[in-house]
Amino acid sequence: MQDIQAVIDALQLEPHPEGGFYREMHRASSLVKEANGNRKNAYSSIYYLLSGNDFSAWHRIQSDETWFFHMGCDIAIHYFDAQNALATAQLGLDSMQFQTTIPAGTWFAARPVRADAFCLVSCVVGPAFTFTEFEMGKRQTLLDTFGTTALHKEAIEALTRV
Repeated sequence: MQDIQAVIDALQLEPHPEGGFYREMHRASSLVKEANGNRKNAYSSIYYLLSGNDFSAWHRIQSDETWFFHMGCDIAIHYFDAQNALATAQLGLDSMQFQTTIPAGTWFAARPVRADAFCLVSCVVGPAFTFTEFEMGKRQTLLDTFGTTALHKEAIEALTRV
């Protein structure tokens, strides 16, 4: 396994509230007008690293988010689709899929597919990410909404902290 701390240090990553490590790499200077009339940066991008048993807890944001795989083991991104079915996009060398987009307002979570490795991705959010539009999932609320099957319950319980 590559030295995770060396990657974290080289990229100057910091702990992310949803789990893992990140660093914002770019925030577009151009602005877009949202439906509510507010102006926002057109997009933002980050490096994001997850390792071992760490995970990106269930959360949702108000913009589309595209994930791009860079290195390490595959990453599994779990989400509830428009019909409230649990779906998974796996990115990496094993799956030979290198990007996927999670639509705005979708509940999703992610974790490395191997506990003895890490994965490094970039995430691009458009319009740009802001923490004011970030909602962390609460286990009981997600169970009440999506916990219709044993598989759904297991995914929610495994990937929530609160």
